[in-house]
Amino acid sequence: MYNIDKTSKTQIQISCRRLNMEHKADIGVFGGSGFYSFLSDVREVEIDTPYGKPSDKFALAEYEGKRIAFLPRHGKNHQFPPHMIPYRANLYAMKMLGVKKILAPTSSGSLQPHIKPGDFVICDQFVDRTWGRKDTFYDGPETVHTSAAHPYCPELRALAVEAGRNLGLTVHERGTVVVIQGPRFSTVAESRWFSKMGWDVINMTQYPEAYLARELGICYANIALITDYDAGLEGRDDIPPVTNDEVLRVFNENIEKVQRLLFEVIRKIDLSKDKCTCNNA
Repeated sequence: MYNIDKTSKTQIQISCRRLNMEHKADIGVFGGSGFYSFLSDVREVEIDTPYGKPSDKFALAEYEGKRIAFLPRHGKNHQFPPHMIPYRANLYAMKMLGVKKILAPTSSGSLQPHIKPGDFVICDQFVDRTWGRKDTFYDGPETVHTSAAHPYCPELRALAVEAGRNLGLTVHERGTVVVIQGPRFSTVAESRWFSKMGWDVINMTQYPEAYLARELGICYANIALITDYDAGLEGRDDIPPVTNDEVLRVFNENIEKVQRLLFEVIRKIDLSKDKCTCNNA
């Protein structure tokens, strides 16, 4: 199924079984910029995949009786810029661990005035403006066309919206994220174009991460913390273009909210009553 020859596929199936006997997880979390300490009392495990090594070691722990696997998508030392993240290895390693659901918090910019820094957006669509990234497990000779019409898991998204509102957070229940190549930020012209297209959020990592989860049949939800207004808003000279320092400052100010939201979503996930159809993609 995953574009490997029969011998390699058998070896990988055996390695998956061995790995799952020792290290298994129900829920995966991809961390982003400034978010490298999600879990405590962790065991670290290094995983090799047919697509190379993931960004870093996985941190495994339990919460509310559920097994959690955390991976910093950029690496602990932020050594992987957005266009160089080993997305296929990261997602495939989650699959090897047995992960069925992935929560993906991100630092993101707002393209619309009503979506403010400190808000959360639970995205339901993406627009891909990247290039050159390894974005499929089907490189041939087998060709598979996977639907990306609805790239995010509706059940996980609903849980995230409910959890955020229960915590008193400002949560936008849907939004379209435009994914740019990075690592540079947008020009003013680009940002104005994205905004006029009606897109809501801008980010550098949602593609191909979300789509690869779709190919593997893993439920996936993005929890976008808004840290800035990208290159500024039209008609608002008082809002300067985003800087990396500003992104980290706002994220660090809100990291406790992100953690509380993730824990609340994990608490709400009922693994025994999973009716999601993402694994039928």
